[in-house]
Amino acid sequence: MRQGEDDTSTLYYVLSALTYLLAMVCSNMALRFVSYPTQVIGKAGKPIPVMILGVLLGRRIYPVRKYLFIFLIVIGVALFMYKDGTVSKKQSESYLSGELFGELLLLLSLTMDGITSAIQERMRAEYKSKSGHMMLNMNLWSVIFSGIVIVISGELFDFIHFLQRYPFTIWHIMTFSLAGAFGQYFIFLTVVDFGPLPCSIITTTRKFFTVLGSILIFGNNLSPRQWLSTFIVFSGLFLDAMYGR
Repeated sequence: MRQGEDDTSTLYYVLSALTYLLAMVCSNMALRFVSYPTQVIGKAGKPIPVMILGVLLGRRIYPVRKYLFIFLIVIGVALFMYKDGTVSKKQSESYLSGELFGELLLLLSLTMDGITSAIQERMRAEYKSKSGHMMLNMNLWSVIFSGIVIVISGELFDFIHFLQRYPFTIWHIMTFSLAGAFGQYFIFLTVVDFGPLPCSIITTTRKFFTVLGSILIFGNNLSPRQWLSTFIVFSGLFLDAMYGR
């Protein structure tokens, strides 16, 4: 599908690709220091920095009620994903040495997510950037940046050796890449047509609906907290859809 000429500043593409990569790297690195549920809950707060930095850097203006509705959605998703359990003495000691650093990485990742969205807002406002152009150029610069890093770090050769040892993984990598590209098409379409904030709400609540769907399909019971959080999420989504403009 042709989308015409693209006059968007290359600097915007470079910066958005860089902040996008940094957000992903920080999020993945955080898993070395925090549990996966902690990472999921932390990333559930993505709409908040997207909204704040969209106002500060992206020159967007939102009504006060919009902040309340987004906060309801984020709180609901975080409560739903939260895992009950006691913290052992060993876990408490590890928090001081590693988990705090992991949470700082999550905070940095969320900040980079917010900056990426703010840059995308500027591209939409100043250049009317198209989804195909945005997807192509952001991924192109991401490949360049990540390619430089893996060559300098030597991980490229480790990756080649890994493929030589486990050649069947090539199929999995190709399938994962194709599925990711297909999903990205709709993500960038949402960013351009509706804005980064609605896109972040969709990607955040997607995790909630995935878990909720699996629970309902396989007949597992929801805890009272999960029922409450489900009500909060649907309330936030309904209020945002009806009165968030």
